[in-house]
Amino acid sequence: MNMTEDHSGSTPLLSHDSDRREDKIDELNDDNVTQSERSQSTLIRDVSCLTLNFVYMLFFSMHLHASNETSHHEYFSQVLENIKDLYTIAIPTIISGLLTYGKSAITIHFLGRLGKEALAGGSLAIAMANISAYSIISGLATGMEGISSQACGAQQWNLVGETLQCTIMILIITCIPISIVWFKCEPILLLFGQDPTITSIATTYLAFSLPDLVSLSLMSPLKIFMRTQGVTLPLMYSAGLSLLLHALMNYAVINTFGLGIEAISLVGAITNLNLIIFVMFFLWYSGACSQSWQGLSWKCFSHWKPILCQGVPSCVSVCLEWWWYELLIIFSGLLENAADSMSAYAIIIQATSFMYNFPYALGLAVSTKVGNELGANRPNKAKSSSFTALLCACFTAILAMLSMVTMSRVWGLMYIQDEAVLSLLTATLPIVGLCELGNCPQTTICGVLRGSARPLSVVNINFISFYAVGLPVAIVMGLVYDFGLLGLMYGLLSAQIVCAIVMVFMLTRTDWKEEANRARKLVSGISESNEENNEDMEAVTSAVLLN
Repeated sequence: MNMTEDHSGSTPLLSHDSDRREDKIDELNDDNVTQSERSQSTLIRDVSCLTLNFVYMLFFSMHLHASNETSHHEYFSQVLENIKDLYTIAIPTIISGLLTYGKSAITIHFLGRLGKEALAGGSLAIAMANISAYSIISGLATGMEGISSQACGAQQWNLVGETLQCTIMILIITCIPISIVWFKCEPILLLFGQDPTITSIATTYLAFSLPDLVSLSLMSPLKIFMRTQGVTLPLMYSAGLSLLLHALMNYAVINTFGLGIEAISLVGAITNLNLIIFVMFFLWYSGACSQSWQGLSWKCFSHWKPILCQGVPSCVSVCLEWWWYELLIIFSGLLENAADSMSAYAIIIQATSFMYNFPYALGLAVSTKVGNELGANRPNKAKSSSFTALLCACFTAILAMLSMVTMSRVWGLMYIQDEAVLSLLTATLPIVGLCELGNCPQTTICGVLRGSARPLSVVNINFISFYAVGLPVAIVMGLVYDFGLLGLMYGLLSAQIVCAIVMVFMLTRTDWKEEANRARKLVSGISESNEENNEDMEAVTSAVLLN
């Protein structure tokens, strides 16, 4: 009896000891998680303080420099005027970018309605299109940005319209080899080990997207043509109408008519065509840009050399940055938990794409502002606009970082419910948030360099930052030391930090009077070339008439 009582009494004691050990283990794990969260929050707090100190030092140095030339009241008035001018262009551009982001999200949503194979094939096609076409066309179109903005500042309106025509011609010619690649992309994708079914779907999607190449070749330079003249509202209104029709057409072809991936691809091309039609209608109705558009002109053929001199480096710069993010997709597929890592990285791309709209729009605005001021031979105003934009970019960076950190789990829940992916996102998004502290300033300064027609500098900086620094760090931390997706994000962080530091250094070392002289030579050189071509054409015409 006593033995039974002793035995029965010992069981809860052993169970209690086991529970205590499990509780201690849970407490230790909780302590480790808490300590990790504390160290992460401490790091973010310290970096935020350093960023705020940098912003204060930047503002103080701007104020100190300006106080030697102007009064305090004039200085603050100038800063506020710069901010107003920048965001007059940036805000409609941000809205247009978010509407474009919405178009992509709607396309992905309806691809998902067709099944996971259609979603995978469509996603592969979009990635292929980004690498082989959209990055190249977008980069080449950027070549007209410095010329067009500086020509506007110099009031060389005919040059602005002719630059648009020449850029469109160059882009349409570029679409010919791209179309051939799209037609032959199936064996290329199979060569890289892609699934045959998914590859077949991707090839079909690209084939029906071919009209989109022409639309993009028209729309990309048209956006720059309008923005460099400060005309941004027509694009915003047109993007809103196009997005509405895009959603309705996708709903109709999938839910009403039960069509497949070919229809979704065609709807995307039709949406971009609608965007062009709406923009042209708004420009015609409002009369905006009428001064710079003086009709079709054969003179545009003489501008191909300066545009390519600006466009090729810009294209290389854009491709270097876009392709780096695509490389991370490949690396995430090589990790131990490849499925979770690729899913988490896909969500990270969505989050960063959303955030990128804000510094990108600011970069476009300051590019226009700097180009206009240099073209008008106002180097001091160009300098003031550049540093004001950098100040705005630093505040944008802090807000973007806080959004990434505080909403890391929310970002994940918007796309997926898997706990493993959500945990991975919670660990990596704070690092991605730190990347925004470098991304926002460097994207904005990149706009300054484009506005001052220095695309080659952007190429060198992007190559050093992303491929000489970021890529080795990502490979070593992510694959060699098994940090996984977090290690890949450390590579991105190192690239953004180096890029931002070098960009800020270049901005502070810029000789603005020399840049104004370069702008004058660039615009006047193209104009003189036009006059020589006019004289040659008149001579040829006279000779033909005499004969």
